[in-house]
Amino acid sequence: MKFDRVIKDGNVITPAGPFIGDVGIVGEKIAALGAGLDTAGAQVTDARGHHVIPGVLDVHVHLELPFCGTVSADDYRSGTRAGARGGVTTVIDFAIPYAGESLATAADNWMKKAEGKSLIDYTFHICITRWKEHKDQIAGMVERGFTTFKEFMIYESEGWQSDDRALFGTLEKMKELGTMLLVHAESARVLDELIERHHTPELMKKHGAELHAMTRPNFVEAEAIQRVIQWCEATRGQLYIVHMSTKEGADIVRAAQARGVPVIAETCVQYLVLDDSVFKRDDGHLFACCPQLKKPEDSARLWEGLRHGEVSVISTDTCTFSREQKAMWNGDWTKIPMGMPGLETLLPLAYTRGVLGGELTLEEMCMKLSTNPARIMGLAPRKGAIQVGADADIAIIHPTATRAVVPSEMETNADWSPFEGWDLAGFARTTLSRGEIIVDDYRVVGREGRGKWLSRTTAGLARALPESPAAPRSARPEAAKKPKARAAAGAR
Repeated sequence: MKFDRVIKDGNVITPAGPFIGDVGIVGEKIAALGAGLDTAGAQVTDARGHHVIPGVLDVHVHLELPFCGTVSADDYRSGTRAGARGGVTTVIDFAIPYAGESLATAADNWMKKAEGKSLIDYTFHICITRWKEHKDQIAGMVERGFTTFKEFMIYESEGWQSDDRALFGTLEKMKELGTMLLVHAESARVLDELIERHHTPELMKKHGAELHAMTRPNFVEAEAIQRVIQWCEATRGQLYIVHMSTKEGADIVRAAQARGVPVIAETCVQYLVLDDSVFKRDDGHLFACCPQLKKPEDSARLWEGLRHGEVSVISTDTCTFSREQKAMWNGDWTKIPMGMPGLETLLPLAYTRGVLGGELTLEEMCMKLSTNPARIMGLAPRKGAIQVGADADIAIIHPTATRAVVPSEMETNADWSPFEGWDLAGFARTTLSRGEIIVDDYRVVGREGRGKWLSRTTAGLARALPESPAAPRSARPEAAKKPKARAAAGAR
């Protein structure tokens, strides 16, 4: 068999397990796996001494998002270049309707943001912000190729909030259509009350950015997760909890899954490697995101959840703001633009703190960053695994070589990083998107605007999982043993 490109002699991570050998590519697809593949007439990419892993899917990003009185700093050009450098080959953003817009108009608006700019492939979750108007538009969006939807339990001031009636009704629609609802789970009324109690000049002067954590205790997330899981259990509509950050949330999700409730959960990499002590820093306001960073014990429970299976996906919730934008707070934590950059460091953090830190095996990391996101979001078998017939979306990383996080040397438009000064392994030496090299020798070389929109027909674990003895274990596997060998975990 003749190939257009052969990746030679790498440690290839596949659904059937790792092997030392080659990946043969024809056009945009993986055509063969094995040792000693014929390289005659093919371009050869040397992967000796490197891991060859499936391209990462970051299924929770916000690019060029109008939010908190400004617009997030990374657009589809800078954001997807940053992602590619971090081995990300697919992103899913959120199309949010504004000012009376329909769901279709929201999708069109976000398409325009991405077209001509995106370096990598993309699609969107469709946000339902006005249930009475939007409920009859959901089926039409499914026909257009959108199968995941989003509702917020907070953000009334932004015009995004959904009440229990809307959540219940949307989950009924998800059951009817075989689609999936993503939910930002925080208890709005209690959160509003806690913010109001603390929103005084005296307390803001005394505590500064620490008030962000003080007004969002763990029960704010836990109660909301419990409540929306109740509606999920009643309706049997598929539910996906976004950016879960608490140990209580992980316990609630695990118990629900044990009862057969169709709920899936993701966490974000910042909740695994940072904690709320950062808010004590002089620049602590930079780290504000929603939900906020929690305690070390929450991070530990989330790592456990990734190993045991109740946490299925690691994403970023990337929403980049510059130092100047973050300075809009002027000492009032309620005015901080909430969000952090993350696309460029997702894989390096998961690999360094997860795999090298002994929290996950390499295969488990690939499951949480690639295979599970693709299957859950209706993008498998095209995306998420190195297997014959799949898109040749591949990242090649060195097992131990590290690079320092220096904002001025990164692709993101952020002029700071939550991980500035950290030495991380796992940056992509080479990234391929549909067989084309877009990162070479750690530098972005791909063409702006080459990314494609991805239409989908399914979503949710029940529809996405293949029934094959050689397939990867499910997003809710039996308890996995923690790797025995551990390197120093380093800074949280």
